Amino acid sequence: MTASPAAADHHSTGEMADQTTDDGVPGPEQDPYIWLEEARSDEALAWVRAENERTTELLASDPRFDKLKNDALEIYDSEDRIPFVSFSKFGLTNFWQDKQNPKGLLRRTSRESYQTDNPEWETVLDVDALAAAEGREWVYKGSTCLPPEGRMCMIALSDGGKDAAELREFNMETGEFVDGGFYLPESQGSVEWLDADTMLVTRNFDETLMTESEYPFTTRLWKRGQSIDDAEEIFRGSPKDVWSGASLLRDSTGKVHARTAFRGVSFHETEYYVDMDGEWLKLDIPLKAAPYGIVDGHLLYSTDVDWKVGGQTFPADSLIAVDLEEWKADPNGAAKTLVWAPADRQTKRGGAITANHLYVGMLDNVVGKVIRFDFADGAWTSKEVELPGNATVGIAASSEETDEIMFSVTDFLTPTTLYYSDGGVPEVIKTSPEYFNAEGFEVEQHEAVSADGTKIPYFIVKPEGMELDGSTPILMSGYGGFQIPRLPSYLGSTGKLWLENGGAYVLGNMRGGGEFGPGWHQTAIRENKQRTWDDFIAIGDDLVERGFTSPEHLGIQGGSQGGLLVGTAFTQRPDLFGAAIVAIPLFDMLRYHEIGRGASWIGEYGDPRIPEQRAWIEGYSPYQKLVDGVDFPAPFFWASTADDRTHPAHARKGAARMKELGQPYYYYEDMTGGHSGGVDNEQRARLQALQYVYLLQRLKDDEAAE
Repeated sequence: MTASPAAADHHSTGEMADQTTDDGVPGPEQDPYIWLEEARSDEALAWVRAENERTTELLASDPRFDKLKNDALEIYDSEDRIPFVSFSKFGLTNFWQDKQNPKGLLRRTSRESYQTDNPEWETVLDVDALAAAEGREWVYKGSTCLPPEGRMCMIALSDGGKDAAELREFNMETGEFVDGGFYLPESQGSVEWLDADTMLVTRNFDETLMTESEYPFTTRLWKRGQSIDDAEEIFRGSPKDVWSGASLLRDSTGKVHARTAFRGVSFHETEYYVDMDGEWLKLDIPLKAAPYGIVDGHLLYSTDVDWKVGGQTFPADSLIAVDLEEWKADPNGAAKTLVWAPADRQTKRGGAITANHLYVGMLDNVVGKVIRFDFADGAWTSKEVELPGNATVGIAASSEETDEIMFSVTDFLTPTTLYYSDGGVPEVIKTSPEYFNAEGFEVEQHEAVSADGTKIPYFIVKPEGMELDGSTPILMSGYGGFQIPRLPSYLGSTGKLWLENGGAYVLGNMRGGGEFGPGWHQTAIRENKQRTWDDFIAIGDDLVERGFTSPEHLGIQGGSQGGLLVGTAFTQRPDLFGAAIVAIPLFDMLRYHEIGRGASWIGEYGDPRIPEQRAWIEGYSPYQKLVDGVDFPAPFFWASTADDRTHPAHARKGAARMKELGQPYYYYEDMTGGHSGGVDNEQRARLQALQYVYLLQRLKDDEAAE
């Protein structure tokens, strides 16, 4: 029986009882807050509204709130921010949100107009008008178009910001939905065009065709005019997979060279297949390797582990090429050639294929650069693109029809600059405005020593000449998971709302992330996940030891996996932190596989249903560490009702447990908006202001430090 809200409030405090169901999942006898896992139950939403009202009273009444919100909103609504674009035959397309268009406009302009200070935009789709006409909270989630022309597209629309989306056929040339065209109701999954009248559909067709992680594992070949129920199934994985599906191997001209398929046997391990005369042939590649794309008549692979082929070993993180025609004749027998291998502390980070070149982003000791690769005269050559050094560099857009490409360049204190190239030396075409006064600030990089002796780098953005007396309020952030790097980027709203109000900022590069390649990630997953938490805590200790700050002035902030990072930090070292923003988090790690799409992340954390793996997780699961007799630093939990990826139950249950313990806490839930929070700039600004008021109250105000 699930506890009611009233009964839950009277649950006794103390260490949670060790009572579980037969499969090892914590049951309601152990956890009185399972009812909060029902995202939209009347009881849960009533609890959310009450918590939102309480937090709003505590924080929005602060005299600084309105200014902070207005400052954030001015940045989000800024008309002179860079309108990032993608290339298409119908011009450069951009999705834009501002005060007049809170849900956004899909719009386009010409290449020539874009390079002026005031481009002339043509509206393709007005999401605000569509939402008003249909009475829905539509959030634009992107489009999938038929190459090479890109005229026919499937537009993804989410009601309230969920990952699950409705798909509708749209004509990019006319700017209209196709009357009687392809349509798919709300679901997880994807589509891919085969031709103008046929597509591959990988969706949650019904509950029996969903994996344990609630993703699809079958693909159908859907023809125009046909019911999706009658479409032929062409590939089936297993319900035990994380996700599975079929796809198409295309080159930059849009030509299809093969039908491929994949089975995500874990979050980080995938089997790949190719259709050979109607039979699916499994590719003989490592589970942590994947096709990368077609370049200059070659198919490229990327591998996250050492790959032994005959007498040769391709190192982890390298790029490997096979002749495309040879591969099509014999996918597993085609000869393999090394294109690139990383040096020490180097790793790949994103890439793009234009009509004639391959561009790959790199990190070199957390500094960005881009390398161009070409195959000519029987050999692969590489050349670094001429872009500013000592910055974070990314590929912002690229054209498969031409050699046009755009690069973004940024750092903590320098607004983002956009560079354009048609194959030659890149030139500046757009520069973001300054959103805060960076004068008098400096950036330093330091290393902390983790519990096992590993040196962990971090950046600190601080006032020049800052007194090392421990008095500076510091906001420390990080991620440390899923091989995702956290890199220096223009602080924007953080600079305006935090640095200008007397704070400093720290970004940690813990193991588990991707700052130094797949090895940096793989050394801190599953049974070794505690290393990520140790690294983060070590950075906090280092900040205190150097005199940059002190525990009463040190706050931490992170979202999703970063929310778990913050949760483990403040429960393992409550004495080290004065504030903790636990955003859209994972938090109850003994039930995470049962909540939302948590089962998809077993490859990162382990499976709590297996006793040995449960023991790894039990050692750090933050929810179970909220116990009586410990003074926690008044955490601020926030989540989104519509988040169908990291379910709001994690944050809700953390707050409910803090209330049960009689300890101070804050809870706020955006009741629209998906995994990243609010669906429009007004909501985003409000959420930012609530968080920074909380940080200022906890870390900077005199009474908070006493």
